[in-house]
Amino acid sequence: MSRRRPPALAGVVLGVLGLVLTLFAASPAVAASYRYWSFWDGADARWAYATQGPSTARPADGAVIGFRFSVSKDAAAEAAQPRAAADFEAVCADTAPAAGKKRVALVIDFGVPEDAPAGESLPQDGPRTACAQVAPAATAAEALAEVAKPLRYNGAAMLCGISGYPRAGCGEPVADSGSGSTAPAPPTASGGPAERTPPPAATSAQDSGPSVGLIAGIAAIAALAVAGVWQSRRRRR
Repeated sequence: MSRRRPPALAGVVLGVLGLVLTLFAASPAVAASYRYWSFWDGADARWAYATQGPSTARPADGAVIGFRFSVSKDAAAEAAQPRAAADFEAVCADTAPAAGKKRVALVIDFGVPEDAPAGESLPQDGPRTACAQVAPAATAAEALAEVAKPLRYNGAAMLCGISGYPRAGCGEPVADSGSGSTAPAPPTASGGPAERTPPPAATSAQDSGPSVGLIAGIAAIAALAVAGVWQSRRRRR
């Protein structure tokens, strides 16, 4: 004759399953891409996603840095790169070295019309290049300010606009249905990614639903509860 599962144990299992399913059901959809300025390091005519933000990166004399506005994922493998080559000589050949200064080549790519925010148009066609002469200790942000004012930052020191483009917005999530249709913007994170150009990691975490750690914690507590009930039942036999 088969034993019946103890009612208390079955109740615990069902309760935990219901809680986990409820948390997943309550998790809102997360936009896959964002509209933002990304920051790049150039070397050997190639671009690499920067590992620091422009406010902390200090390019050396002869360096090439790039900025690209686009709707992209916040990942080095999927973010849109500047479309001009990372070529220092091509940008700074006509700028003579100066004592006490370093030369930094900049490529500023305003992107394509499809990625422009609603109601805005691109400042120009194609990437813009400029050679900044700045102090030896100047950051990438200071080099950018030398050649592409006005710059716009948000309260978390995130770069939002270059040469006045775009006029508003900063790292808005964009729905998968296509460029230009934005999902509801998440709440602004306190602090935010102040030392990174890409915004999503800090801003979207608050709206991404229950974390993996939370789910794992609930599962661990449930397992302990089930074990306790089971041991209690065995002692009573």
